[in-house]
Formats: sequence, structure tokens, C-alpha cells
Amino acid sequence: MINYITLMLINMVAGLVLLALFVYKGLDDSYQKRWIPGFGMTGAIAFVTGLHMIFTWPITGSFNIAFGETSVLFGTLFLGASVSLALGWDLITVAIYAFFAGTAAIVIGLRIINLGLTRQPLISGIGFILSGLAGVCAAPALYWKTNRAFRLIGVAVLVIAALIWAITGFRAYWGHLADYTDWKPLPMQSP
Repeated sequence: MINYITLMLINMVAGLVLLALFVYKGLDDSYQKRWIPGFGMTGAIAFVTGLHMIFTWPITGSFNIAFGETSVLFGTLFLGASVSLALGWDLITVAIYAFFAGTAAIVIGLRIINLGLTRQPLISGIGFILSGLAGVCAAPALYWKTNRAFRLIGVAVLVIAALIWAITGFRAYWGHLADYTDWKPLPMQSP
């Protein structure tokens, strides 16, 4: 079994932190192009790993849906934001897409809690819900970008979601390094 959810989680942490910083000070930034590389890197990793996961189902059960499909949506959003900033386009269509991606993440978070999926379903579910809430609120954040209080609430949601995924991701790295010490690729396995 190949499991790279750790990479996907830490990439999402980086993306959420970058987005929190962008909401905090980048929306007013006269030079928004500084955000392009960070959004692009985050988007590329999320998009590629998510696509691989949804096409190959490398892990058991519905985790491929929860993590793979949301990773593709997350990656598409960050790639779209990166291209939009590079070309000077308005971010409103990215924010509209974020609404639907965010709604999907909220539904997945609720269902993870409901089904008791993952080792810590409540924490994982809350992570999905908060990440999704950030997407749902992207368009209002653009519309009310002069409302500092609304932006600070958005920053708090993003930071809390990033902390949840950081703890989950780093704990997973700790466990995966131990769990996979004896793992061998199929050609190296003895019959």
C-alpha cells in the first residue's frame, strides 16, 4: 500500500497558512504577484497527488474520495489563484469555485464524523469543516475586503484549520516512518 496523505496534509497546511497571510495582508497588497509561487507550488502538489489518488485508489476505502477529491479541488483553487494573480485577473471566479469546493469539504467533514472515519474522526471532521468554511467565505471576503474584523475571523479559521492538519500530518509522518520501515516495493518482495 502506498500512502502519501502525509505529503497532502502538510502541503495543505502550507496552503492554508499562505492563504491566511494573503487574507490578512495580501488582499491590500499593491504587489500581489509575490503570492504566485506559493499558491502555484501548493496547487501543483495538491492537484497531482489528488489526481493520482482518485484514479488509482492507493489506500483503503472511502479515504480516496475524502482526501483525493478534495485535494484536486484544493489544488485547482490554488492553481487558479496563482494564474489569476499572474495575469492580473479578478479573483471572483476563483472565489465562486471555492464556495462549491468548500461546501464539498464541509459535507465530507460532517460525514467523516458521522461514520467515525479516520483515527480521530471528530478532529478530522472539524479540519474538513473549517477548511470548507474558508472556501465558502472566499467570495464574501473579497466583497468585504475592507472589513478588517471579517478578514480577521477568516484568518483565525484558516490558522485553526492549518493547526489541525499540521498536528494530524506530523503525527502521521511519525507513525508512517515506523509503520513502513519494512515495506518493500512489489518487485523486491519475495514470493
